[in-house]
Amino acid sequence: MKENGKEIFIGIDVSKSKLDAGVRPTGQKVTFPNNEEGISLMIGFIEPFSPTLVVLEATGGLEVPMVIVLAARGIPVVVVNPRQVRDFAKATGRLAKTDSIDADVIAWFAEAIKPEIRLLKDEDAQRLDALTTRRRQIVDMLTAEKNRLSSAPRWTRKDIQAHIEWLSKCLAKINKELGDFIKKNPIWREKDKILRSVPGVGPVLSVTLLAELPELGKLNRKEVASLVGVAPFNRDSGLFKGKRTIWGGRGKIRSVLYMSAIAATRFNPVIKRFYQRLIAAGKLRKVALTACMRKLLVILNTMLKNHSTWKELPI
Repeated sequence: MKENGKEIFIGIDVSKSKLDAGVRPTGQKVTFPNNEEGISLMIGFIEPFSPTLVVLEATGGLEVPMVIVLAARGIPVVVVNPRQVRDFAKATGRLAKTDSIDADVIAWFAEAIKPEIRLLKDEDAQRLDALTTRRRQIVDMLTAEKNRLSSAPRWTRKDIQAHIEWLSKCLAKINKELGDFIKKNPIWREKDKILRSVPGVGPVLSVTLLAELPELGKLNRKEVASLVGVAPFNRDSGLFKGKRTIWGGRGKIRSVLYMSAIAATRFNPVIKRFYQRLIAAGKLRKVALTACMRKLLVILNTMLKNHSTWKELPI
């Protein structure tokens, strides 16, 4: 809808207890509790505007209930990286920070940038995402407890060891649940088969890509590298030539991809040769590994696009 000939953009700042909305260009603001009743009230506020776009920041899952209801009502909605909004705020001189101000800035960001709307995950994809997130949390807790055990005094070692054993059982249970869940979905089962045919790619990377990167196989090599955050960006100005760096993208994927790239430099003949060539050329180990991450991701993207396994690649 257009208000006096202008398109309407709405930003929603989500916290644990409340929802703050700002409207551009009218400047209206509202606050509702972040619960079922508050979401209903927010929808009632938004719908009469027929907004061009509603934007929310990713807030660790707090935004999901609001986003699902907006999408179900056919309201164009997109979730963006909070850093994008903060960088936009800094660039425009909006340094103060409150929930109300944040909502205004998000709406302003929506109006100025018009981020691309992506399809929301279906219920199965949301469940897979939730399971992979929980698995990652369990692994983090296991790592922390094992680190504590190595230096713990004898009075607490027994308790830490018991917790490690319990977490290990939880990890085994969720690994089985993830495996069974993928096997029940024929599309995911086929994709998992293709991904895991690549030396260096195990179940953790495969599941992470299925859950966190549904675009894999649908983009070109530059697009998928940029989306994940393994594409190098220039940092040049005048005669100054800065180092190429990676940033942004999907950090959850990048951390798992990094570990797989390390394995691939040992067991994957293509990645191994590529890595050795980079090291021989004088590249730093970390730079070479980042390049291997990108190459591995591009290979997986191509395989899914062509529905081909590792053995079918012209290596």
